[in-house]
Amino acid sequence: MYRFFICSIFVCCMTVITLSSRCGVQSTTDMTAIYVAPSGNDSWEGTKAKPFATLDRARDEIRRIKAGSALRKPVTVYLRRGVYELDKPFILTHEDSGTEACPVTYASYSGETAVISSGRKITGWKENTDGVWTVELPDVRTGNWEFRQLYVNGEARNRPRLPREGFYRVADYDLKGSAPWNSRSDWFRYTSGDINPEWKNIEDLEVVIPRFWVSSRQHIKSIDGSANTVTFTDSTRYRYSDDHTGKGTRYYMENVYEAFDEPGEWYLDQVKGELSYRPLKDETIDSVEIIAPVSTQIIRMEGDPAENKFVEHIVFSNLTFSHNNWSLPPGKVGDGQSAPEVEGALFMKGVRYCTISDCSVKNISSYAIQCDEGCMFNRFEQNELGYLGGGGIRMGGGSTYDHPLVRTGANEITDNHIHHIGLVHHAATGIWIQHGFGNHIAHNHIHHTYYSSIAIGWVWGYARSISSHNIIEYNHIHDVGQGMLSDMGGIYLLGIAPGTVVRNNVFHDISSHGYGGWGIYTDEGSTHVLIENNIVYRTKCGGFHQHYGRENIIRNNIFAFSTEGQIIRSRQEEHQSFVFENNIVYWTEGPLLGGNWNDDTYDIYNPFDWKRQKGQTYECDYNLYYNPKNDSIRFKEWTFEEWKARGRDVHSKIADPLFADPENGDFTLSPDSPALKLGFLPIDVSTVGPRK
Repeated sequence: MYRFFICSIFVCCMTVITLSSRCGVQSTTDMTAIYVAPSGNDSWEGTKAKPFATLDRARDEIRRIKAGSALRKPVTVYLRRGVYELDKPFILTHEDSGTEACPVTYASYSGETAVISSGRKITGWKENTDGVWTVELPDVRTGNWEFRQLYVNGEARNRPRLPREGFYRVADYDLKGSAPWNSRSDWFRYTSGDINPEWKNIEDLEVVIPRFWVSSRQHIKSIDGSANTVTFTDSTRYRYSDDHTGKGTRYYMENVYEAFDEPGEWYLDQVKGELSYRPLKDETIDSVEIIAPVSTQIIRMEGDPAENKFVEHIVFSNLTFSHNNWSLPPGKVGDGQSAPEVEGALFMKGVRYCTISDCSVKNISSYAIQCDEGCMFNRFEQNELGYLGGGGIRMGGGSTYDHPLVRTGANEITDNHIHHIGLVHHAATGIWIQHGFGNHIAHNHIHHTYYSSIAIGWVWGYARSISSHNIIEYNHIHDVGQGMLSDMGGIYLLGIAPGTVVRNNVFHDISSHGYGGWGIYTDEGSTHVLIENNIVYRTKCGGFHQHYGRENIIRNNIFAFSTEGQIIRSRQEEHQSFVFENNIVYWTEGPLLGGNWNDDTYDIYNPFDWKRQKGQTYECDYNLYYNPKNDSIRFKEWTFEEWKARGRDVHSKIADPLFADPENGDFTLSPDSPALKLGFLPIDVSTVGPRK
């Protein structure tokens, strides 16, 4: 009997193990593992020996495991080495959630890298007598496929462009001198020879028009060669002026067949449905992998926050995402601040307690990651987001007037490397928080942007705003603007923002096209922001600029080497703009102060005091100023003594701060620096940027 009992237990255990294996479950006491491989088969068991082939099949297996009960163990979907091609987004909904104790993880197998691609390998090339490779794409000819990026052996290649370098300039435009800068328009006059009405497939051309803080991408409707005018299919929201001047703006054109003569370029004939590529010297048809993007998004995590149904406790780790295909919506030309019409390749709505870590998002056409309505308590950490048609991470949700369940906040964006962005949509931002609160943006490295690197806020002026208590700290930000757009900042702040702190960041090398290449920029209505312990240097227009706002504090910062002005204040208002104290300002060219500094005081209303009290519209004190090339520093039109007589900088000094090597970015203070005697606290930059 005892022997029979033992045998029965053995048979039962073997049966459970066999059934579990057949159901795609390899369980240990700690977790459940599901395996996926490019060489797998969705009819197999999902084991290490017999993996599934697709993410969809793995997701459905988890749904089967959860059927009728909650997860009892964490689940990890291991993706083996290789490329997983998607022709539509991988979708996760509320029913795919894990729990705090049993999260669901999608990760590359240890020591391997899995690539999730929304692109399609282009094969069937033919070489013509000119050395150009061509291939027919029926989906393009029928209008079902359009793309503006092509990748050869993992690198983005360019469409033929005119002019080859730099820009053409609008010769004349409608509304010139008669309408405000934000007037709609759909045509301009070009200089003879810049545009040719005889060009092939003019409807395939894209005209890219950067100005102000936006960049339009417009398709040609018609060209009048006798009048030298070009008319577009859709209008832009801004006139074709070079910023706020009356001069015509710059533009360039892409996908011009007549310019298709450089190795490494490609041209898409949408009428004929033919893709052409001019190979580099050492490239052969058999030696290259050419990928064109197909699906607009790679992952969609879609909860229903209004119904309290969230996607929760899902982790993406150590994965590479590439090759999504984003096009602007019909009728849109992409001329919004921070490119709001461009969504993310990894899209999230109604998502909480989820993580994207140690992942790479590169070679894509849009923003890398988007958190939309109702995204809370998520983590984005240690990712590389680079070579992006749009920006890095965009986040937004309900405003103060919307239901609390659709608001977005309390997310962590830390230790990411975000670089070379805005390659298609130049106005895209590195990290952009529209309506969001309580987010932590720290230890990121952001560089090579055409617009602002970090932007916070989406309410202009003093209206109610959800943007509060966002902390931006220990970020390294540089090579911002690169001369493409105007009106930008290393960090751009907008609207009422109580509890928002910008501290211990390093901003440098910020260059706008025209006006507005600022380091720290508090724009319209920025209020109750604390800005401290930052180092800002080599900016075009100013280390700090406040357009207008109230009661901000700027203290213990270093502002150095701006070209056109150091500290800028634009609008005079009947309240306190800011307090500027304990800062060091060091420069060699341009004035110290720019903008408007004439107003002195404002009336403070106090119903319990019969005397009318006066407050300073801006306060400055305990600062150290120094220009090694100019001994007679002026504060606008006032001398230092006259400035102090107006109640400003009464305890401040003009003296050399004794930096270690400021020309090379080392602002370490000598122990006998006069700044220390004024109470300045040394700024430690050793932990700025991503932590390893």
